[in-house]
Amino acid sequence: MLVKTYGSAVYGINANTITVEVNIDKGVSFSLVGLPDSAVKESQQRIAAALSNNGYKLPGKAITINMAPADIRKEGSAYDLTIAIGILAASGQIEAEQVGDYLIMGELSLDGGMQPIKGVLPIAIEARKQGFKGFILPAANAREAAIVDNLEVYGINNITEAIDFLNGEGNLEQTIIDTREEFYTRLNEAELDFSDVKGQENIKRALEIAAAGGHNVILIGPPGAGKTMLAKRLPTILPPLNLHEALETTKIHSVAGKLGKDTSLISMRPFRSPHHTISDVALVGGGGIPQPGEISLAHNGVLFLDELPEFKRTVLEVLRQPLEDRIVHISRAKMSVEFPASLMLVASMNPCPCGYYNHPTKDCVCAPGVVQKYLNKISGPLLDRIDIHVEVTPVPINELSDERKGEGSTNIRERVVKAREIQSGRFAEKKSVYSNAQMGSKLLKEICRIDESGKEMLKKATDRLGLSARAYDRILKVSRTIADLESSPEIQPHHLAEAIQFRSLDREDWAG
Repeated sequence: MLVKTYGSAVYGINANTITVEVNIDKGVSFSLVGLPDSAVKESQQRIAAALSNNGYKLPGKAITINMAPADIRKEGSAYDLTIAIGILAASGQIEAEQVGDYLIMGELSLDGGMQPIKGVLPIAIEARKQGFKGFILPAANAREAAIVDNLEVYGINNITEAIDFLNGEGNLEQTIIDTREEFYTRLNEAELDFSDVKGQENIKRALEIAAAGGHNVILIGPPGAGKTMLAKRLPTILPPLNLHEALETTKIHSVAGKLGKDTSLISMRPFRSPHHTISDVALVGGGGIPQPGEISLAHNGVLFLDELPEFKRTVLEVLRQPLEDRIVHISRAKMSVEFPASLMLVASMNPCPCGYYNHPTKDCVCAPGVVQKYLNKISGPLLDRIDIHVEVTPVPINELSDERKGEGSTNIRERVVKAREIQSGRFAEKKSVYSNAQMGSKLLKEICRIDESGKEMLKKATDRLGLSARAYDRILKVSRTIADLESSPEIQPHHLAEAIQFRSLDREDWAG
């Protein structure tokens, strides 16, 4: 008897339906074809033990299983339940009528229990698109799948629950989630807040400007000055995720297996902080069937690189294209996939190896030329993609002991959101531009026009501070954002003046 069950395979952040054809005939054998990997091939032993421990058995006949389309590699253990239900239906141990109505996936334990799987959200979206009545999967993943409406989602803890349900002998409780309510109730659950930061008003201002324009930023300062503390609070002042962004972000984390148990929808902007020993593949993504890396996991959020010069140069260089295109292309011999990578890069670094160059009270003990050598670990093209350079100085002890709280993230976020709304209107007709940071040279000339006094100020700043040529466009972008924060239609000289001070590393005398 031939029975078809249905699973799904995830490639990139999208899923493709996999048809599992099970045929039982005369003879004694077990054949699994359709380009399965080792984990799929090992399903025979898991299925045999799970069925045996729950009163069922593998039929002693010739079992042929084909996973179509046969030219796409099938990877992982999530097809255990799909294959097991197919075998039971083909051998007449369960009713086969409803089997084809549901997409069925899950990893089996030897006792028949269900283990969670990856990529549930894109699979559920594809199941609804293909017109399946429902989705049967491990209970630990049910809430994640249930955010897709018009699809019945049934979470199970044991294979017997699925068997009884398909036989019409038991009722499974459908998992139902109000996606919008789930999203909006958890929208402002941030544990961190800018009001916790003592002093550092100039740094807070720089991060507010960065958030308002989507600018990449680097913080330069000695150990203990608060660089990491400030960076961790940046997501709390970024505009809240909209529902589309939340779904897209959740899909990426689902594919990577980074969603926690019983998690449904990511409602806070992600903050990723990889260690400086990370490899370039782990950062950008990869593998036989490519998986998202840290760049994609930070999509719609913040990628924080602490101690930037300590990262390997090859790792930093892979950042250049994603920061420019806001998408990651990964090509392998058998496939090519794309992952979204629209993120804000926040980096921090000590000014020198000892950490005390330009420190107000401590002397730098680095040898001559060492500071410049340390800075040269970061390539010019990468620095060119960072709009704001901020020097962070230690907070005086009298400010640390001040019990008064600073301005909270909520108030700062309101100003940021207003500035972003201005930019949304400005770039409404531009498909790939959403913020000031994404403006190209042509758009920059069109939008960031300055009067003669502004041009004279920029010329003097370039001559006096020794600013590089690449600083010119960055200053214009940042000054446009500062003007947006003040709801000013034109870039004023004081907007330019504030933007100029955020180009520390471009000054010729910065490293002596």
